[in-house]
Amino acid sequence: MTVLVTGATGNVGRHLVRWLVDRGHPVRALTRTPDRADLGPGVEVVGGDLTDTATLTGAFAGVDAVHLITFGGDGDELDNAADIVDLAVASGTRRATVLGAWGGSPMERAVRTDLLEWTLLAPGEFMSGALEWAPDVHGEGAVRTLSDWPSAVVHEADIAAVAGVALTEGGHGDRIHVLTGPEALTPAARAEAIGRAIGREVAWVRLTEEQERARLRAQGLPEEYVEFGISLATDPPETADRILPTVEEVTGRPARTFADWARDNADAFRS
Repeated sequence: MTVLVTGATGNVGRHLVRWLVDRGHPVRALTRTPDRADLGPGVEVVGGDLTDTATLTGAFAGVDAVHLITFGGDGDELDNAADIVDLAVASGTRRATVLGAWGGSPMERAVRTDLLEWTLLAPGEFMSGALEWAPDVHGEGAVRTLSDWPSAVVHEADIAAVAGVALTEGGHGDRIHVLTGPEALTPAARAEAIGRAIGREVAWVRLTEEQERARLRAQGLPEEYVEFGISLATDPPETADRILPTVEEVTGRPARTFADWARDNADAFRS
């Protein structure tokens, strides 16, 4: 079966593309910049912009299943989500997975149609979020956060594997898969794991609220997001440390640990 992967060059998308190729499925990868996709052999890379439905007609032609994301290249929600789903159905697509967003999205609502076998993927915190710590690890040998609470972070490859099973094997229609890693770790514990992966100590430093505000503002984030970040760091979701067996139940293999992720991405933290 031919699978269309939107967001193909993202953290989850790249893993999903390789998961599908490794299992012999024809893969069509959608990106706004095909010449820079670098997705390896066995992948049909096509150009298109999720914010412009007219650019997607060729991408959906002959597609049996599609993996959808909830935002365009500018990071905004897809106001044309219903049009994209209509195009998928009209093109003969039978199955869809959607990588859910914090607080829901137009795509998550649009895909819930009787005309598709849909599966919503609802991961908690991505392990790849730790990549934002790399500059501080390089410069100071430390991870600096305001938050100190444990989170059951999930590996992007596990999210992709669940999507792959749902898209190619079926049996997951009209379901929401909440995805977590196999353990709940504090930032300090994750810093320690990164240190083990790169062969040197990585400390954890607790920031004050003002230091965290300064860090977020230095990234050019709007004040609304800065305050949201403070709120999240000081008042975690009730389910942040919840550990669920979904990854293993769907894929048949245990969820990857943060230590696995740190070894996979050690080069990002080496000076």
